[in-house]
Amino acid sequence: MIDVKVKDSDIRKAVEEGMDSFVQVFVDAIGNAIDNKLTLEAMQQLNADQITLLAWSYLHQEVMDGGYVQLIYNGYGAFIFKNPFAVAMRNWGIRELYTHIRHGKKYYEKYHEAIEAVESDEDFMALYEQMPEFDEFDDEFVVNEERWCAMIAAYIDDHIENFATIENE
Repeated sequence: MIDVKVKDSDIRKAVEEGMDSFVQVFVDAIGNAIDNKLTLEAMQQLNADQITLLAWSYLHQEVMDGGYVQLIYNGYGAFIFKNPFAVAMRNWGIRELYTHIRHGKKYYEKYHEAIEAVESDEDFMALYEQMPEFDEFDDEFVVNEERWCAMIAAYIDDHIENFATIENE
């Protein structure tokens, strides 16, 4: 296992900035520990909570930027929908996100091959019109994102030792 370290001062600063910053401190520390390369080897160096937090960060970043179509197009669909990410969210007490991912999985399974095969920006942009089913899930994610992020921050705070070693300066 890789030892992920976070400075106490970074945590204190992030807490002042808000829950997004608090979560991001841990995401960044985990990313730095694996050189920001999500490989099988890197994942074998992380624990389940650390991998789950990385999955949340990819989900959050991609969906807030360009929705589920972008998430799948950029290669993160399998990481979210084919792994036990939804179950981990349920285990973290975020049942609504679990349900959200489980419902979205049917559209992932229906469309992922077509999305992943797209090669041009023009064809990528056309996917949004061709696959309007994702609109509802994109909207639901955006509406709930702040609350889900707060729940993730609370989980990290309650299980901080699962995410990093805190260094006092």
